Amino acid sequence: MVAERTADAEWTGGLRDGRGSVKLGSRAFEGSYSFGSRFEKGEGTNPEELIAAAHAGCFSMALSAGLERAGFKPESIRTHAKALLEKVGEGFAVTEIALDTDVDVRGIDKVRFREEVENARRNCPVSRALAGTKIVVNARHV
Repeated sequence: MVAERTADAEWTGGLRDGRGSVKLGSRAFEGSYSFGSRFEKGEGTNPEELIAAAHAGCFSMALSAGLERAGFKPESIRTHAKALLEKVGEGFAVTEIALDTDVDVRGIDKVRFREEVENARRNCPVSRALAGTKIVVNARHV
């Protein structure tokens, strides 16, 4: 199976005074971004926030799939992701993504739970795409 996903972005103007917009190919989201929304606390989205959202969704689905394959059907998985954008040398980089996850699943022991969390952390497609980024998971079995 091959799934192709698309998105578009447009930027007009200079770095600090410019404005941009992003739009998902599915039309599920369209938003604006700017220097202020990326590097300060301005209104709008930014690429790192979109990466965090993608990672939270991907990790949650991967963990659900792994738990189900292991014989444990989760009731819910709630993941909050935080992407850190930091100055590195002359540019910027996403240096870490922290995933904070609450998992409601019955009948699993702590060791197997940690194994499934780690497997999802390593193997969800977004984690693989971000292989050069430190990925930290704090998962709670609720």
